[in-house]
Amino acid sequence: MGAGTEPDGSSRSDEEWERFLRESVAGAADAPTEPSARAREVTGRLRTEPPNGSEAWRGYTPARPARRTGWYLVGLLVSLALLVVAFVPGRVVDLFAGDDHAAPAKAGRNPTMDEPFRGSPAADWASGAAGITVPEARAVGWMSAAQVEQALARSRDFIVTSGLDRGVLRGERPEQAIALINPHQKDVQDLLKTAFQTPTEKNDPLLLFSRFQPSRSQLVGDVVKTKGQLTYREGERGALQVTADVTFVYPVTRADAGAGGDGEIVRTIVRRELVLSWDDPDKVTTQPGTFSIVSYKYDMTNGGCGAPTGYLTPPFGDERRADEAGEEVDPYDRDAPVAQGGFGADECGRATRS
Repeated sequence: MGAGTEPDGSSRSDEEWERFLRESVAGAADAPTEPSARAREVTGRLRTEPPNGSEAWRGYTPARPARRTGWYLVGLLVSLALLVVAFVPGRVVDLFAGDDHAAPAKAGRNPTMDEPFRGSPAADWASGAAGITVPEARAVGWMSAAQVEQALARSRDFIVTSGLDRGVLRGERPEQAIALINPHQKDVQDLLKTAFQTPTEKNDPLLLFSRFQPSRSQLVGDVVKTKGQLTYREGERGALQVTADVTFVYPVTRADAGAGGDGEIVRTIVRRELVLSWDDPDKVTTQPGTFSIVSYKYDMTNGGCGAPTGYLTPPFGDERRADEAGEEVDPYDRDAPVAQGGFGADECGRATRS
């Protein structure tokens, strides 16, 4: 076999040998074991002269970035994002508007006169008395199942009258609700005598009733949203002890806002916990059809702060901006225990949700 020839005797051109030797250097499987003199000559020339006169044969060339893979990933992410927007647009808006716990109302979902609960968790709650659930009655202590059922109904009536009656909400004295309280319970009767005239921190009608001052604010629409329930057990001396834990959401605006206007709307949120005792008249001095109040507590946001006035005073305008500097509270957290009252004279609570 002659130098620089194929097994069949044909000769290779210089270009073919150059290509062949490049592949051999790169590790081609069919490289010859003993190159011919011509091959050695071409090999020497390749080692000293870079291809096309641009770079050394064994010179280092940085690896090019894998652009195809990067663009593929970008395209995949964009496609997934478009699918999310198509199927759950509301959640995407929520993500860009911010956490629902972080602002009183989401951008673009502020309340209006026609939709005062827009953007609020309370929008999905029941309206009025329908949001207060009552358990099935059974015999407890000195009461039969029928008597327990009647006591539960009257306990619910008190909650409805004290927190939902339109006259009471406008600041009227809650006579129907007061009539259900044991007139022989001295401490509560003393509270009721002074609270409406000279309210103090200990004698404040807001401890038991929701009231707005007509000259300052008014309710928006005819609906108050509620969530809560009554529970019961046997109390002291065989009494029926009923616990009411109910949250009320009141949409309000300034008193001088027009009926069809676009005035500022604030949602005042009050959560009350009342413990009522339906006592055995043979063991406790009471009046038939009335209960004694064992305890009363409430939480309030967007209802004012400072010295008691006997009314819920929702903040508007500059007052509202001042409240935003206060301690953050979540008025919709019904798992937390109810505190006593609102905030002191030098502090306000800022609702993370309204």
